[in-house]
Amino acid sequence: MDKIELTRDDYTDPQCPFCTDQYAKEPPVRSIPVGRIISKLDELLSKNDYESAERTLSYWLTEAINGRDKRGELSVRNELMGLYRKLGKKELAIENAEKSLELIDELELTEYVSSGTIYLNCATVYKAFSMAEKAMPIFEKALGIYDANLKPDDTLYAGLYNNMALALTDLDRFAEAEMYYKKAIESLSALKNSEPEQAISYLNMADCAEREKGFENAEKEIQSYIEKAVELLDTPALPQDGNYAFVCEKCAPTFGYYGYFMYEKELKERARRIYERN
Repeated sequence: MDKIELTRDDYTDPQCPFCTDQYAKEPPVRSIPVGRIISKLDELLSKNDYESAERTLSYWLTEAINGRDKRGELSVRNELMGLYRKLGKKELAIENAEKSLELIDELELTEYVSSGTIYLNCATVYKAFSMAEKAMPIFEKALGIYDANLKPDDTLYAGLYNNMALALTDLDRFAEAEMYYKKAIESLSALKNSEPEQAISYLNMADCAEREKGFENAEKEIQSYIEKAVELLDTPALPQDGNYAFVCEKCAPTFGYYGYFMYEKELKERARRIYERN
């Protein structure tokens, strides 16, 4: 008996001649240029051009989604959540934080330092919008990743410590908050030109002391923190860049709150001059 050769038609169900589903292949991933996007974003933020920054990131988010570039999508959402947090756009900031957490799990990136930083950014979004209880477990995830991968003196800890302290202050866990503020300042002190960020930590410590003890009982302590922040912000030869302008703008209202009205005005003027120059 002759051997019978089977063809594809012998073992597949009949198909419409115009149906190509069984032959379809998933298109290749189209990666977005993350490095170039971040460089452009830094340029726009240095000019305080938040509108263009949002437009740029929104465009590349669409490109990443359409190109099935999930890692690129994660990078863009990480930047978007921070931008929306600065702009006070709660729903959009939280949406991008939640999507970022989902992507970290989907891509199985939960043990990487870069993911620890994204956890930190997500938690900071929740803290910024009065969700400190939800933020703390995510901060702790970031801390666990950093502890497993970084040396104790790595400067990446500084942002984590400072933002954890803010959340702990909101939760009235003042002793822990003070400990983390001090750890943040210690970590920052090893980083060149970190005086503006150290100033922020000292101002946060002033707020923490007032909240715990009341202004009258903490007045001397608060004054010492404020004076230290002034000293740091007035450090000679600090780069007059977008970051410095942002810090001046961010710190100015705190100085005004504690009665340093002329210094508040001076910081706002410094920020204005830098943004106009850039």
